[in-house]
Amino acid sequence: MNRIFSPFLDKFVVVFIDDILIYSRTEEEHGKHLHQVLEVLHEKKLYANLSTCKFWLENVNFLGHVITKKGIVVDPAKIETVLTWKQPQTITCIRSFFGLAGYYKRFIEVLVLPKPKEPYEVYCDASHQGLECVLMQHKKVVASPQDN
Repeated sequence: MNRIFSPFLDKFVVVFIDDILIYSRTEEEHGKHLHQVLEVLHEKKLYANLSTCKFWLENVNFLGHVITKKGIVVDPAKIETVLTWKQPQTITCIRSFFGLAGYYKRFIEVLVLPKPKEPYEVYCDASHQGLECVLMQHKKVVASPQDN
């Protein structure tokens, strides 16, 4: 699905496995986008199950995002989850936090996008109570668990 819709991805289409989401700013634009997507499905001999399709919705919650005619934003509840994440106590919990924070960091102002080929600094504080760490790059926070 990603391959056949690649010209439309991040412009007006989001695909997850076999779910296709078409988003547009106006109804006229949406009609054109819908036509383009249906045309591609027809060319590839793929069919939609119309009983599961929904058309012309004002806003949609999809994979942790809210899509409206103004654009795509992350679901505020997901950001709240990252901001109120309990202090990780194990390596597995730290990895989980970094995985989630890695995705949502572009939606949370205090975290910056890392530059993968540039060095990182990890500031840690370990005690009998737990482990606190902050991943930084160029003196800016890339990922950090929130204190509670």
